[in-house]
Amino acid sequence: MKKVLFALTGIAFLAGTYSFKPATDKKAATSLTVNTAKSRVDWVGSKKADFHTGYFPIKSGSVSVDGGKLTGGKFVIDLANLKVTDDGGGEKLTGHLKTPDFFDVAKFGEATYEITSVTYTGEGTADINGTLNLKGTSLPVKFTTMIRSNDDKGFFAQAFFSLDRTLFGVNYGIGAVSKDVELAVHIFAK
Repeated sequence: MKKVLFALTGIAFLAGTYSFKPATDKKAATSLTVNTAKSRVDWVGSKKADFHTGYFPIKSGSVSVDGGKLTGGKFVIDLANLKVTDDGGGEKLTGHLKTPDFFDVAKFGEATYEITSVTYTGEGTADINGTLNLKGTSLPVKFTTMIRSNDDKGFFAQAFFSLDRTLFGVNYGIGAVSKDVELAVHIFAK
């Protein structure tokens, strides 16, 4: 009887010990590095009788993934190396966009965007909240992203939205040039 009671006490002790042991098989969040050769921010700027297209390269960045879900990220956008891609804009527009009328790249050669929260709205869609710092002004910017892949081969997401440039002090040509710029963000990471 004493042996049975002793064995039951030992089993109860072990069961109690292991039930309070923290889980050790949970994976920590993974940080993936942005592929700067493929990632970029495309833009379309419109005026009364025309439009121009181009892009900003992504200089550096990372995304955080936890449990197969995007949880955060930070990106440096290379304003100084912006590209105009339509024939009508060319080098003249490229030069003008780099002046204080627009991005003032001599003072503000980079912009940053940092994700502050991610709320999944579907299997491959999420609302992203973050802070954009552009021309010395930091403001919240929210958009919906489509997460195209998030697996062992890497991460790819896209977002399409409008941004009011005047909120960041980019006020050139108001009335003739639209204050809203259409953006398409493409982020690849591994």
